[in-house]
Amino acid sequence: MKGYVARKGNRWYAVIYEGTDPITGRERRSWHPAGCDRADAGRLATRLVSERNGANDEARSLSFGAFLTSRWLPGKRIVLAASTYNGYRHNVEGHIVPALGRIGLRRLRPHHLEAFYDGLLHPRDGRAALAPKTVYEIHLVIRGALGDAVRRGLVSRNVALVAHAPRLRSIPRVEGCSWTAEELRAFLRAAAGHRFFAALWVGAFTGLRRGELLGLRWDDFDEKAATISINRGLIAIDYEVHETRGKTPNARRCIDLDPTTVGVLTAWRDWQHAEQRAAGIETAGWMFTDGRGEPIHPHAISQAFERIARRAGVSVIRLHDLRHTHGTLLISAGVPLKVVSERLGHATPSFTIETYQHVLPGMQAQAARVFEQVVALGALPDGQRSEKSEKTRENRREEDGLKPVEAQADQPPAWDFFVAGTGFEPVTSGL
Repeated sequence: MKGYVARKGNRWYAVIYEGTDPITGRERRSWHPAGCDRADAGRLATRLVSERNGANDEARSLSFGAFLTSRWLPGKRIVLAASTYNGYRHNVEGHIVPALGRIGLRRLRPHHLEAFYDGLLHPRDGRAALAPKTVYEIHLVIRGALGDAVRRGLVSRNVALVAHAPRLRSIPRVEGCSWTAEELRAFLRAAAGHRFFAALWVGAFTGLRRGELLGLRWDDFDEKAATISINRGLIAIDYEVHETRGKTPNARRCIDLDPTTVGVLTAWRDWQHAEQRAAGIETAGWMFTDGRGEPIHPHAISQAFERIARRAGVSVIRLHDLRHTHGTLLISAGVPLKVVSERLGHATPSFTIETYQHVLPGMQAQAARVFEQVVALGALPDGQRSEKSEKTRENRREEDGLKPVEAQADQPPAWDFFVAGTGFEPVTSGL
């Protein structure tokens, strides 16, 4: 690290050279005001250079692996959710440190990272290749760690900003699978009598995430209002169950229930309370519990879901796809996307559209046909027509010498009605 003094007007500054910008290639300098005395500016420059070089001396012997495990990860544990921190730790300890841990922090270069990413995508030692999305997530961990090292003055640039990595836009989006209404009915029939039946029913009829479903307490259930409030979640980290406050800010919400689901919940509550009284179990208020009165483990309900699906003879999907089934069936039935988005706890309706865009093409075709009917026949959708307007429309058609609409019901919309009235040809060249 180098420094010098410079003068602007009547004031002197200590100027510290901080290397080149990795993006633009331009030299970077920081200016520190030192007053009107050149000697003061010189002393300030000397002190700043000494401090910066001291930090660099410390980083000179620090390996990338030691920085990640002893400095960066402990700090992240304070600010990250437990599940997010566990994912960071898994990537650091399982992938990054074994491959890059021995390289000095200041000696790490873009080609090291690029070779590392290529090895994860196309392993040559017989190991299974990682998905591009997983490699991209590892790249984000490295980029964030090196950005923190730059802010601490341990390195002068973030080499991860220069290294090539899988692009998020080029990673194919994995669409969630879903059941048809018939498959869902077959699954629920097969699940009848299982201890987790009530939980699976509620999951299917509300679209809750697995953690939200298992985190329900009886206090969250309002039988009179027929609603459930989502206030927490249960997740498994290294098989240990942890309570969370929800995946997103919109995760905390209130969901309306249908009368059948309310009946399923009340019947399960009565059975659960009778079981716990007979076994002498002190209830903790959890809605869905195992035989010991403890919350159902997330892995246990996922495994039970798969076994029941196989027994039902339907396509085997993930438990999370029960949520996709709920959203898909609602959208297919014409429920507004805003309502579906709020029910599923999505951040925005646009995310709902992206997630369920595979359902929309058929609905758009239906919308196109409805618009065609409205414009061609001047008709309103069923349920919005008045008897008087229908008679008026038919009277006008009879006055114009046209057949009644019922006689042409098996034909396309009568665009010839407009053609006959204007003299336009059905197809006009040059449009």
